[in-house]
Amino acid sequence: MRNPYPRRAAVRWNRLSKARGKAQADAEQMTQGFQSVRTDLALEAHESLGPHKRIRGLQVETDEEEQIRVTRLILHTDSAARQLGKLKGTYTTLDVPELRHKDPDLQERVARRFAEEFSRYVHIAEDAVVLVIGLGNWNVTPDALGPLVVENLFITRHLFNLMPEILGEGFRAVCAVAPGVLGLTGIETSEIVQGIVDRVHPDLVVAVDALASRSLERVNATIQIADSGIQPGAGVGNRRRALNRDTLGVDVIAVGIPTVVDAATIASDAMDLLLRQLEDKVPGNGAGKILNQFTGDEKRALISEVLQPLGNNLMVTPKEIDEFVEDIAHVLGMGLNVALHPAMTIEEAKALTH
Repeated sequence: MRNPYPRRAAVRWNRLSKARGKAQADAEQMTQGFQSVRTDLALEAHESLGPHKRIRGLQVETDEEEQIRVTRLILHTDSAARQLGKLKGTYTTLDVPELRHKDPDLQERVARRFAEEFSRYVHIAEDAVVLVIGLGNWNVTPDALGPLVVENLFITRHLFNLMPEILGEGFRAVCAVAPGVLGLTGIETSEIVQGIVDRVHPDLVVAVDALASRSLERVNATIQIADSGIQPGAGVGNRRRALNRDTLGVDVIAVGIPTVVDAATIASDAMDLLLRQLEDKVPGNGAGKILNQFTGDEKRALISEVLQPLGNNLMVTPKEIDEFVEDIAHVLGMGLNVALHPAMTIEEAKALTH
């Protein structure tokens, strides 16, 4: 029998389809919110998958010395890279919890170990040209790491061009620039870097930047080295054009330290601590059972809704950040000088950065 109300049925079907589509979109958006974790650290991305998650194509190596723990994540396949949300390559993380404290002896040991780990990524001749890019905004303290590191480097490219007899063997031609950020220059950082690369023709680019972490324990206490390049601003949701071999046509080593953490992460950690305290003092209170049904990402998504009036983009940094950034810029400067100039000792590098 012919449907006497074909138009009404069609309208009803369209409404139902739209409702289902909206529900599916809302569910996908919610899932995306649960899974979005603001971190630039490959190690944290790996840890967020859980201790029992095995990824084919991922190799994990660990090494530890006094106060310094080194973890290397090697992503061999595109599939493993997709699961971590990172580019294929090698990521080395130095965890140094005591790095927050002003300990000159520890800082020197960290500089030595950083130079050793960084040297693993340097596969260029001694007469190669190295370009160091200090990413970040020098007017914003947590984002000033890159420009400050540039100030602590031993720059030699001009000496090779003008007075080559001053430098002996074991020194490379190193040049550096702090290009600023889009809001200061009106030019994409990648465009500035691309122009310099096209003119200077370096054999290696080193990009230094402040990062974002999802863990309070790693803020101002972790150094990451990666051969996959870097995407400035990715950790704080402000993605710019990536700096890597595909975009610049030259190998890029990225070096970074997390200086900020998402406020939602802090609130989530505080919630977990409160629940543990409640369970210890008032066993069986029931609050823990209810909230424990939410995953960590779901808690962060709920807290992010509370922060929505602030644009859901509240990043937090310790009040001692100005002193720490200066100290760690010296540490990275020492390490890079030793790694890029094989003839330089850590003592000579230390004298240059103070």
